Amino acid sequence: MTATTTAPVAAPGTHTPARRPSGRLRAWATRAPLLPALVFMIAVTQLPFVATLVISFFDWNSLYPDARHFAGLDNYQEVLTDPDLRRSVWTTVLLTVAVVLASLVLGLVLALLLDRRFRGRGVVRTLLIAPFLVVPVAAALLWKHVLYNPEYGLFNGLLHYVGGPQPDWISNTPLLAVEASLIWQWTPFMMLILLAGLQSRDHEQIEAARVDGASDWQIFVHLTLPHLRRYLELGALLGSIYIVQNFDAVFTITSGGLGTANLPYTVYQTFYQAHENGLASAAGVLVVIGSIVIATFALRVVSSLFREEVSRA
Repeated sequence: MTATTTAPVAAPGTHTPARRPSGRLRAWATRAPLLPALVFMIAVTQLPFVATLVISFFDWNSLYPDARHFAGLDNYQEVLTDPDLRRSVWTTVLLTVAVVLASLVLGLVLALLLDRRFRGRGVVRTLLIAPFLVVPVAAALLWKHVLYNPEYGLFNGLLHYVGGPQPDWISNTPLLAVEASLIWQWTPFMMLILLAGLQSRDHEQIEAARVDGASDWQIFVHLTLPHLRRYLELGALLGSIYIVQNFDAVFTITSGGLGTANLPYTVYQTFYQAHENGLASAAGVLVVIGSIVIATFALRVVSSLFREEVSRA
C-alpha cells in the first residue's frame, strides 16, 4: 500500500498569510530612492572623467580639429618629461607641504588655546572659523588688494606708519604670498579637527598624570600628541587633497607667474591658452590620480578614528 498525503485545506472564513518579500527585493526597495542621486552623480562626475580619460590618449589641438589622431601614452610621457610641467609639479609639492604644515602648527596652537575655558570663548571661536567660510576667490582678492597692494595695502600702511620699507609683496615673494593666503584660510579647518580631538581626550587620565606630578609639557608630549596623531594625519590628508587641486589663489594673486604656476594652473594654461586638449587632459588625469591616492589614505584614517570611538563607547 502506498500512503498518500493531501495538502491541508484552509478552513472557510480564514485568510492565508501574505508571502513576505524576499531579502533581495527588500534591498532593492531600500536602495530605490537613492538611484536618482546615483544616476545624477555618475552623469555629473564620472562621465566627464571618462571623456577626459579618452581625450588624454589623443593628440588633439582644438585649433586644428581635423589633425587629431590617436597618440597612445605620448601625452602622459610629455607631461612627465616636459620641464615646465615638471616645474609645476615641484611647485605644487612645495605649496602643499608649506601650507599644510603651517596650517597644522597654527591650528594646533589655536586649538590648545580654545580648549581652555575663558570668557567670550564662543565669540573667539566664531571669529577664528570665519576665514574658512570665505569664498576662495574672495579670500585671494582680499589678500591681493587689501593686504599686499604696495600703494594702499594694509601691510605697507603699517610699515609706513613705523617708517619701514614699502616692498611689493607679490613681486618679491610670490610663492610666499600665495602660501600665506592659503594658510590663513585653512588654519581654521585644522583648528576644528584638532579641537575635536582635544575634547575627546580621557580627562581622568590627564588628572591622574597631574596628581602624579607631570607638568603641562609632559602631559602634552606623552598624552596629548599621541592622542592627536590620527587627527593630525586626517587634517594633513584632507588639506593636501585641496591644496594639490588649488587654482583660485594662484590664478587670482599671481596669474601663475613668477614661478607660482602649480599643476592645476598649468592644466588650465595648456587647455585654454595652448588649446592642447589631449595634453591638458593627460595632466588632469594625473592630478585626479594623485588626489585619489591621498583620499584613500584619508578614508583609512577616518575609518580608524571611527573604530577607536566605537571601541571607547
